[in-house]
Amino acid sequence: MKQVRADETSAQTLDRNWSELLQELRVVQTGVQLLTGFLLTLPFQQGFAKLAADQRHLYLTVVVLSALATLLLIAPVTIHRVLFRQHEREALVSVAHWCALLGSLLLASALVGVNGLVFDVVVGRSAATWAAAVIGGLALSLWGVAPLVLRVVLRPRA
Repeated sequence: MKQVRADETSAQTLDRNWSELLQELRVVQTGVQLLTGFLLTLPFQQGFAKLAADQRHLYLTVVVLSALATLLLIAPVTIHRVLFRQHEREALVSVAHWCALLGSLLLASALVGVNGLVFDVVVGRSAATWAAAVIGGLALSLWGVAPLVLRVVLRPRA
């Protein structure tokens, strides 16, 4: 997991990995927090009562996915506070890495669901299915397949 460079100590590598992870989390935290906040206001809108039962179930699923993504993507900050000055940077980086990956997976799922719900309400079920499939495919491609392909292609040859 940690990338070691010839010109840095293990502690420096962990510090660099932690800094890089924090930068990545800063990017997604704002987006997931806005999505969650937006979703939490919807039931208080006038038209919400008109949603069909299956749309309400999808809405609640998306709210849970978004809330879980928010929790996972913010968790490294709390973990850092608890482990601060405990000399546990390696554990912190490892746990934060998995929180970021799982949080991103849940965020992608929430984005698929919320797009499906919006398209279902605005233009109908058929368009919703297509929208969810396109967003899901893009998320899988951009957040899953492309990084793994790059990892293999760019892996230093031993």
